[in-house]
Amino acid sequence: MAAAAEPKLIVVADAEALAQAAAERVMARIAANPGRIAICLTGGSSPKKLYQLLGSDGYRSRIPWDRVHWFVGDERFVPESDPLNNMAVARAIFLDRDAPSGHIHPIPTLVENPNESAAAYAHELQAFYGSERLDPARPLFDLVLMGAGPDGHTASLFPGYPEIEETARWVVGVPKANVAPFVPRVSLTLPALASCREMLFEIAGHDKQPILTRLLNGENLPALRARSHGETVWMVDRAALPEGIRGPR
Repeated sequence: MAAAAEPKLIVVADAEALAQAAAERVMARIAANPGRIAICLTGGSSPKKLYQLLGSDGYRSRIPWDRVHWFVGDERFVPESDPLNNMAVARAIFLDRDAPSGHIHPIPTLVENPNESAAAYAHELQAFYGSERLDPARPLFDLVLMGAGPDGHTASLFPGYPEIEETARWVVGVPKANVAPFVPRVSLTLPALASCREMLFEIAGHDKQPILTRLLNGENLPALRARSHGETVWMVDRAALPEGIRGPR
């Protein structure tokens, strides 16, 4: 695949329209692959409307559940029963109803520490991929879903933290978060996240306007540095859009 291209900005009316458009992009990526499909989910509040749509009758009947594997880009280092657990939220909203249990790949948190969890998840990803080295011509994921935090973090890669500079490992432990909830994290690294056909950011709400302004101004933040080797899309609703930008470009 070619070197990472500049993100494409898509502007939609509101959070509901964003979830609808994102769901259609998920379905398009699924439809484009007749074989085994890998989708990397994200946490936080931004994807919940999308997950509800994917679990609705109109979408779940279109998903070839026997061919889709579901991963997660980062996790809070809390038990799966904790409401802060990202994969547990996705499972409760839409995965557990239809996805085969062996096709759901949570980051393990019932281990000693985040570094042990990171090593275990890296091993699982490498076993799924069939290699310990990522080939830019053969992406790990069909689609990676992402968000942007108020400080410009994405996944659990925070500004100024050493984990953002990792180039060899696929997954890292993050001892302390830069924003709430202040619990340890486990996160895929930029190279692992980049190994996808499409990276799709969902950025919605007026509270995201300050960070989107910084990103559009080119500030060197993790959410700007995260790029797919394929297509990178920032899908934004009008409430998050900085003043002076009025529509798609």
